Formats: sequence, structure tokens, C-alpha cells
Amino acid sequence: MNLFVCLKQVPSTNKVQVDEKTGVLKRDGVASKMNPYDLYALETALRLREKHGGKLVVGTMGPPQAQAVIREAYRMGADEGYVFSDRRLGGADVLATSYTLAQAIRSVGDFDLILCGKQTTDGDTAQVGPAIAEHLGIPHAAWVRKVELEGNGVKVEQQLQDVMETVWMPFPCLMTVEQDIYMPRLPSLKKAKEVKDRPITILGLDAFLDTDANHYGLSGSPTQVERIFPPKNDVERETYEGPDCDKRIVDTLKSWKFI
Repeated sequence: MNLFVCLKQVPSTNKVQVDEKTGVLKRDGVASKMNPYDLYALETALRLREKHGGKLVVGTMGPPQAQAVIREAYRMGADEGYVFSDRRLGGADVLATSYTLAQAIRSVGDFDLILCGKQTTDGDTAQVGPAIAEHLGIPHAAWVRKVELEGNGVKVEQQLQDVMETVWMPFPCLMTVEQDIYMPRLPSLKKAKEVKDRPITILGLDAFLDTDANHYGLSGSPTQVERIFPPKNDVERETYEGPDCDKRIVDTLKSWKFI
């Protein structure tokens, strides 16, 4: 069974800056970590491989420093890792990002099951995973909280808004997983020593089947940020002290027509 897990490196702080011209996050020099939701997808893949055998490949789209999340995945038990890195891929919206990852996965090999976290903490769209499946032309299920192999496919339980739904999908397929599916394991010291020299393959746009740069990055993004700016800090404060503060508060609220 061949498994592929999509990972993403995200800022580990909410104090990030945005390029006002392009509307994309400034990631250089910002402390980063693996997207927390991806840990659940990785743990799910590890358990499936342990139970059914096969190979677990991980990949991430980002700058060269995104190798850090691949290293973390190695320490948890992944077999092989890729970073899809090319300046022409930068600034992509959901559509361009999902298309890039679909092309990247195709360039790496054929997989029975592709797993993604349900969303990322920096974008929060929860759309990239299903969009990858659409680009690949394979079935997919989102918000998966339970999975088991059945025949030539998987049976998954989805946590929808009001109901639970169970569906079966044939291989190859894709799913995004909920955070309560499994508790992610901690990297072991023994595994860290074993994989410290394991290579990471970096692939650029020229390795994809579609090498037209107009389909990627800002050029391939139909949605553009029109304007972005920091919020105005226009909070006003009044402090009342003394024996008549209650009356003054009531009078102020009345003047604002709140009461």
C-alpha cells in the first residue's frame, strides 16, 4: 500500500506580517512549525502502514527551510520525503496550490491513498485537500474521523455538520482527517538517530508534467487580494472613580443610547 501525506510548514506565532503589494505572508525569519492538523493525517498514515504494510511518502510545498517538517516526519516514521520548492510557485491561492500539489504528487509516483489535515492554521480554507483530488480525478472524503481498509478501497466515517456519514471509496483516493481520529505520536530519539542522514528530495516546477509557469503561483491564481492593511486601533477608554461612578456609567450608557 502506497501512502502520501501532504504537510505544510506554518508560522508558529500569530504575529506575522503581510506583503501589502502581493497579499501573501512574509515567511522569511518567522519561527515555523508543522501544521498541527497534518500531524493527525501523518499518524493515520503511520497506523495504516503498520497494519497493512507499504510505503509512506510525505511532501510539502514551500521554501527550502520547509525541509524541517520533512525531518520531523522522518523522526515519526515516514519513509521518504519531498519539498516542492520553486520561486515560481510562490503566492498561490487555493486553486493554484492544489494544482501544484496534484502535479507534484504525480511527479513523485502512484499512490493508493493521499492524506491531508482538514485545514491549515494560516489559511483555514479547508479546501486544498478536496481540490487536489479534483485535479487528480480521484474520489475524496473530508472530515474523516475513522478509516479502515475494505476490499480494494477504504471505508471512512465522516463528521458532517449534523450527522455522521459512512462512505466507501476505491483506490486511489484522498481524504482529509479530523483531529480526533488518532493521537499523534512523539518522535523517538532512536528514530531520530536512524534518519538523521536520510536524504530529502527537492523538486521544482521543471520536474512536473505541466511546466507552464502561468498555471502556478500568482500567475495561476484567479483570486487576488485587492487590499490588505493592519486593523486600526481606535479603542477608546474612560475610567470612572469615586462614589458617583455608578451614576456616571449609567449616564454615559444613556447618552450612547445603549439603555
